[in-house]
Amino acid sequence: MAAPQDPQDPAPRRRMSAEDRRGTILTAAAHAFGERGYNATTIAAIAAAAGVSKPMVYRHFESKKALYLFLLAKHREDLPTFFAGIELAPGGSAEAALRLILERWFGYVATHSHAWKMLFRDRTGDDEIQAFRADVSRRAREVIAGFIEALGGTVPPAQVAPTAELLTSGLAGLALWSIDHPDFDRSDLIAVAVRIAAPAFPPETPASRQ
Repeated sequence: MAAPQDPQDPAPRRRMSAEDRRGTILTAAAHAFGERGYNATTIAAIAAAAGVSKPMVYRHFESKKALYLFLLAKHREDLPTFFAGIELAPGGSAEAALRLILERWFGYVATHSHAWKMLFRDRTGDDEIQAFRADVSRRAREVIAGFIEALGGTVPPAQVAPTAELLTSGLAGLALWSIDHPDFDRSDLIAVAVRIAAPAFPPETPASRQ
């Protein structure tokens, strides 16, 4: 007969599911990669931060590189969501749409600062990793270029691509600056970004001008 449990003993810990453990590893890896960069981060450090063994990390990801690329891919897919559901409806203003996008942009950076560092600050890694980062930047430029074209602003067609490059680089840099200055008011960040980006957009959406 089993002895009765001492009421002072802590309750038995629930066994972590494979999905939860994988999520813990991903969170620990994102923090480590964001703070130290790819080259300086080890699987041992990730395992220690996640509270698991090295073999457990390798059970979920075959290598450090596979883990890093998985995280890059995850956050690459998040970029278009900044523009999702933006309605260029009659009566709406381009600036209002831009402010909503920027609110999402800086909100994402505030809650995913380590991912943002991986994407736009870390410059270590082999050719495949560098190519992946370049693809992330390219996709971001394409999304912004599409938004410029959708609004039908004052940017000539031949200048849309370099304008998107300027805005993408500027916003990525401002986002990194905001990570280093967490006490800076987000509304002021958005005001700065709007002031820089506004000339590329019309005061009214095409729908509201009809």
